[in-house]
Amino acid sequence: MKQFFLLIVFSCCCSFLFAQYSVRLIVTDAATQKGADIYLAGDFNNWNPGDYNFKMKIFGATRKVYVFKDVAAGKFAFKFTRGSWEKVESTAKGEDLENHEVEVSSDTSLSFSIAGWKDDFPDKPKPNTASKQVQVLDTAFFMSQLNRYRKVWVYLPVNYNLLKSKSFPVIYMHDGQNLFNEQTAFSGEWGVDECLDTLQKQLNKDCIVIGIDNGGDKRMNEYNPYDDKKFGKGEGDLYLDFITQTLKPFIDNRFRTQKDRQHTFIAGSSMGGLISMYAIKRYPDVFGAAGVFSPSFWI
Repeated sequence: MKQFFLLIVFSCCCSFLFAQYSVRLIVTDAATQKGADIYLAGDFNNWNPGDYNFKMKIFGATRKVYVFKDVAAGKFAFKFTRGSWEKVESTAKGEDLENHEVEVSSDTSLSFSIAGWKDDFPDKPKPNTASKQVQVLDTAFFMSQLNRYRKVWVYLPVNYNLLKSKSFPVIYMHDGQNLFNEQTAFSGEWGVDECLDTLQKQLNKDCIVIGIDNGGDKRMNEYNPYDDKKFGKGEGDLYLDFITQTLKPFIDNRFRTQKDRQHTFIAGSSMGGLISMYAIKRYPDVFGAAGVFSPSFWI
């Protein structure tokens, strides 16, 4: 009898732990573009702004709805778009919005009103915010392993040209568009150059940073070491071969670098975090450490 009671309790606990819920999101009103298709872009689809699988359906005369089924308890984030990031939702004045977040602990239904869309408002030219320590190394560096070309950036420490006998550690970073310059960044630059300038002044710590632009529609494949039914063939191994066998030797010959693994690092966010984690497993003799930010381990 005791064993039977424990089995019942265990079953109830498991049912609670693995409960699945439905989440219904409704757009009750869109200030403009009222008849347009609306999509969901979030951490559940790698923030793809035009994912047909997350296109909202017509619900009544003017409303749109999307229903998530079998959602585990937890939190997810998203934004509404009309198929691209140039057509993402905004405030009524065209200002950027924070991500919507939904905390799931039961069946949930939420309604939203979209005050405006970014393309309703003319873009103001983005400023060039890269510091003077940043330069474009090559606008079309050849990636022989992938038969593609890619823009590559380099950040040199403030004292690089002052201390001619000094060699520096190197960090290889993905999503180069986002690292230094507001003009090229998606949703705001990371400020890597300003951060390192400050560290040099305050702590006398300095390093070279090599920023490799992502490949746009190739990003998911290049940063993924695994084949995926949805996204296709993983090219992560070839991408890392490019960094270790082509780009790193070029950088070591061109600049005063500390070439050993103790002074060679790799870092990225999201899919860039995933490939950075994979890199120190695949090339432990090349990379001494990795910066792994918000990694896409869901892949």
